[in-house]
Amino acid sequence: MLTALHEEAIREACTAAIAGWNVHGKRVLMIVPDHTRSAPMDVMFRVLGDILAEESCSFDVLVALGTHPPMTDDAINLRLGITAHDRAGKYSGSKFMNHAWNDPSQLVSIGTIEEDEVERLSDGRMRQRVNVTINKLVLSYDLLLIVGPTFPHEVVGFSGGNKYLFPGISGPDIIDMFHWLGALITNPSIIGKKYTPVRAVVDRAAAMVPVERKCVSLVVRGHDLVGLFLGAPEDAWSRASDLSEQVHIVYKEHPFRSVLSCAPSMYDELWVGGKCAYKLEPVVEDGGELIIYAPHIAEISATHGSLIREIGYHVRDYFTKQERRFAHIPKGVMAHSTHVKGIGTYDDGIERPRIRVTLASRISEAECRRLNLGYRDFRTIDVEEWKNREGEGVLLVPTAGETLYRLRGDAD
Repeated sequence: MLTALHEEAIREACTAAIAGWNVHGKRVLMIVPDHTRSAPMDVMFRVLGDILAEESCSFDVLVALGTHPPMTDDAINLRLGITAHDRAGKYSGSKFMNHAWNDPSQLVSIGTIEEDEVERLSDGRMRQRVNVTINKLVLSYDLLLIVGPTFPHEVVGFSGGNKYLFPGISGPDIIDMFHWLGALITNPSIIGKKYTPVRAVVDRAAAMVPVERKCVSLVVRGHDLVGLFLGAPEDAWSRASDLSEQVHIVYKEHPFRSVLSCAPSMYDELWVGGKCAYKLEPVVEDGGELIIYAPHIAEISATHGSLIREIGYHVRDYFTKQERRFAHIPKGVMAHSTHVKGIGTYDDGIERPRIRVTLASRISEAECRRLNLGYRDFRTIDVEEWKNREGEGVLLVPTAGETLYRLRGDAD
């Protein structure tokens, strides 16, 4: 039985681990997730900030946005549990920064992964040369301290560890490359799997970073921290993913014809709200319907919306069998499209998705149709009516997006 770790225990564990890292006097860049990942970042920032101050370290904070929109100062303060007064006082020597993935002036190349190696890492699925770029700020520090949670993930298998560097603070080439690799493998085949070709690419890129890396990997259940692992990113992530597999995967005995997947408020656009589809796709029966219930979502993506509207949502083979038509579309955007739509086929110009994905949000019916998604008016859905009906083939997931649902027969 897992128990929640309280601040005193967290502080004790972090103090003991960091004591062996020889961080005295070093310049530390703390890399943290944005608001779309559940984690007690306020507690972690307070604890780690105190320890680093005791070690006479200088430290700054970089939000690992990937391609997400930048956070405001107020949002960063809320995420870290501090105030503007704290910034001007206790943390006056620290900078709080957003990653800028699409600003070439903020990126630096640290090497390339050549075609032969990409082919090997991808198990033959891809053959291309990849420029590995990362936020150039990292080169100004002695230590990168990655702090963030681990969950089952649709692209890499399990999130966390070096994934907070790639794509967290990296550039578009490597982001597009390995997101498309994940799409080629498909969500049901990769999500909740520990060692995957995408993880191999992420770790290979991280090995090129010419700065020492350490990681504080978290496993969160609800609002509680139930796992804390510190060390090299590869090791801390490995131990965290083993625990996440126990905490964040729910097995069901049979598939469901209807699933109501309720998006929490931290998913403020479909780009991240799509996780409510990724984590439930494996338990929807063939031809069944998965409804993303998100009355608060009114935007597809502030960053990628125009491109998503151009291509819509489709199964993988819709793109792989029309490569020239979509050659101008970033592969990361196409990957998002296929992950939301789910697996299926595309033959003789006819697309046959395995399941039906429906939006019940503030996105209009006309736009849903243009996007090739189903539509329901969220005001017509009474969540209470979905409760306790699993025997009828109806599943309600009140807080979706971080827990993976899988059929027991698919456990291996």
